[in-house]
Amino acid sequence: MASIRVELPLHLRRLAAITGYEASIDVDTPITISRTLAALEARYPMLEGTIRDHVTLKRRDFLRYFVCGEDWSFDHNDTPLPLAILEGKEPLIVLGAIAGG
Repeated sequence: MASIRVELPLHLRRLAAITGYEASIDVDTPITISRTLAALEARYPMLEGTIRDHVTLKRRDFLRYFVCGEDWSFDHNDTPLPLAILEGKEPLIVLGAIAGG
């Protein structure tokens, strides 16, 4: 088990009443995006369905996942996260995508 830092967009932090920019979540190994998001939703049930679809658990279209400065939005969500995330040096970032024309 590891304590993972998750940085969320403002609207999700407000919904979950999280103060600051991050939530710290205990996640069972192996540490993946899927397990981290499941632990986040378990701790903050009001976030269920806001980051991932309730049924398919696919990422919502206007959110992206960043791991150590890289976009992991289209990677397999069961890929183990890097050591920097596990050690708490870097957060898993859930970022709201910007769209427009």
